[in-house]
Amino acid sequence: MFFKTKDGIPEGLGFSTFDLTHLIWLTFGILLCVGACILYKKLSPKKQRIMLTVLGSYIFFQEMLKNVVVAAIGEFSWGYLPFHLCGINILLILFDIIKPTKVVRAFLYYFCIPGAALALLFPNWTSQPVWNFFHLHSFTIHILLVMYPLLLITSGQVELNLKSAFKSVLLLIGFAIPVYGLNLLWGTNFMFLMKPDSGNPLELFEKLLGSHLWGFPILLPVVMLIMYTPVLISKKLKR
Repeated sequence: MFFKTKDGIPEGLGFSTFDLTHLIWLTFGILLCVGACILYKKLSPKKQRIMLTVLGSYIFFQEMLKNVVVAAIGEFSWGYLPFHLCGINILLILFDIIKPTKVVRAFLYYFCIPGAALALLFPNWTSQPVWNFFHLHSFTIHILLVMYPLLLITSGQVELNLKSAFKSVLLLIGFAIPVYGLNLLWGTNFMFLMKPDSGNPLELFEKLLGSHLWGFPILLPVVMLIMYTPVLISKKLKR
């Protein structure tokens, strides 16, 4: 049962959204991220760099370990490749620890934090019980994906302005175009471009408007506004 994917687990062994198991994970994630941010701000620049490298490397290692596990149990498919938004962010984090750039760090703030946070709030792995590799992997890696850009933003290591927001949106669109092509080629659903998962907020747009794709142009400005509001407040306070 420990290495069973969600397709091989009998019904009734998982958890429900916002039940006790889910709330414990969310509380643990918040405490871990807050503690990590406090620690990170106290470190010297050299030690901060070491912490980012260790964290980013572990995130990438954990994702590769997942692929090794699904391959070992004979259930690997194209859908396990890192081309969902969170998977793309994992690759960007790996890039960031090798060569930090303003554009990538801004993208991680605008899209990695809300993307991973939404995955934690509305998980699509609810069928998997607590003592299951994929249950543990899914919660921990999404918590770490929230943590990495939080370390950067709370320590002032991300340059956020309207220009960086615009570039981040263009980069997102730049990722979505080839990913859509891969979905057509492999029959996958990376970035939920083909259909919404059960419990995904995009499901609401499919029910109300006939297509979940309406959710992207509607939700994207909302997400950008939510993420940019703290930047505006911070700038006004500094003035």
